[in-house]
Amino acid sequence: MKPRILVSACLLGQPVRYDGKGKPLFHPLLDRWKEEGRLVAFCPEMAAGMPAPRPPAEIADGLSGEAVLEGKARVMDVTGADVTAGFLEAAEKALKMAEAAGCTHALLIDGSPSCGSIAIYDGSFAGRKHAGAGVTAARLRRAGIAVFAPAEIEALAENLAAAVTASEA
Repeated sequence: MKPRILVSACLLGQPVRYDGKGKPLFHPLLDRWKEEGRLVAFCPEMAAGMPAPRPPAEIADGLSGEAVLEGKARVMDVTGADVTAGFLEAAEKALKMAEAAGCTHALLIDGSPSCGSIAIYDGSFAGRKHAGAGVTAARLRRAGIAVFAPAEIEALAENLAAAVTASEA
């Protein structure tokens, strides 16, 4: 059986982002994986009961999802509300979904305080990013799920191919 991929629902065009929109990723690999039935669409924030649209949120003080998981950072929304608990719940729900669906890999929208895997916003709400992962991306990685951003879709394909080859050996 080929590995399944947990995919940010917004990348498949679902209107689940904080602004109530999707951010569809158009790529032949995504089309092929969809035809093969390997994609599992999921939005961590929506699964945790957050509405769309919702106030933008960022991990405070230039920290990352790892720091949130360790209790050393908070996720704040633009109104000043502490939404950390919701983001932790979102990460756990994403992990449970990935495990239940047999996902060994994830393709997550970058920049998000949940799904970012290369860069996330710095908590200032000034549009500045820094290297780091969101809460869900960090949680999935801790569980051994390989996480990729849209800009890394070719690397994801190579990683998937290697996983299939290894499982057949």
